[in-house]
Amino acid sequence: MSTDAGLGYEVFISDPIPMNMTEPVPNGDRRRFSPLSTTLVHGERDAVLVDPPMTTDQAVAVGDWVEKSGKNLTHIVVTHGHGDHWFAAGPLVERFSGTKVVAGAGTIEQMKFHASAEVRAAVWDKGFPGQIPTIPVHAETVPDNRFQLEGHDLVIVEVGHSDTDDTSVLHVPDLELVVAGDVIYNGVHQHLGESANGGRDLWQSAIDIVEGLQARWIVAGHKNKALDDEAQRTIDETRGYLRATDELFPAHDNALDFFNAMLNRFPERLNPGALWSGALALYK
Repeated sequence: MSTDAGLGYEVFISDPIPMNMTEPVPNGDRRRFSPLSTTLVHGERDAVLVDPPMTTDQAVAVGDWVEKSGKNLTHIVVTHGHGDHWFAAGPLVERFSGTKVVAGAGTIEQMKFHASAEVRAAVWDKGFPGQIPTIPVHAETVPDNRFQLEGHDLVIVEVGHSDTDDTSVLHVPDLELVVAGDVIYNGVHQHLGESANGGRDLWQSAIDIVEGLQARWIVAGHKNKALDDEAQRTIDETRGYLRATDELFPAHDNALDFFNAMLNRFPERLNPGALWSGALALYK
């Protein structure tokens, strides 16, 4: 998409990949990771990449896509600390020299947590053995969480807890665009594993902040590529999923019944395995 302002954006979807888990989802699906959205915000010459994906192979595919655009990559923006939204930044910085990795201060702390040897071994390398890049990623903040792309403001807006702690979105006012990371989902089951103990209320507050930006387009961090990026629809659907969780979680006393109730409520959403992981965490 483009505008008369000379800015545009494109979205690359990294398709779901198998996880290193033998037990299927209760509905019979193989355990897979959700599709990952990577956004290229571009001007006439330069571009900014938001939320590079996770694996070495995905880094190559996204790098080829950026190279094909013909744009000069100046920045990589990370919206939150989950490794599936930034582990591929290391190979991309090596490929596109001079690119800076930037994020909010809280996000950087969460990135350090997920990059720690303990968390990598227990979560990321366990789930995707031999697939996660080992190239270190050095992220930095930008003054006032604001920088420019060919004279246009790009703003990192910190929103607090959404599907994890210390999350943010990238606001591009001249495009009426928000690149929302995991604050907003689009046709994919939401990660509920960190939503207990008031987490869903905080997530709704984060959505309030995004809605207040009055964007026309929102790119969700996990997106069904058959769907558009219309802002209000994605906001409403993300809110509705959280409200359904609030309704159905106390109505069931075990993970399987909750999973089935949510799957019945949202049969069209991709990757029920993400819902099952969240259900197990909520009822642990």
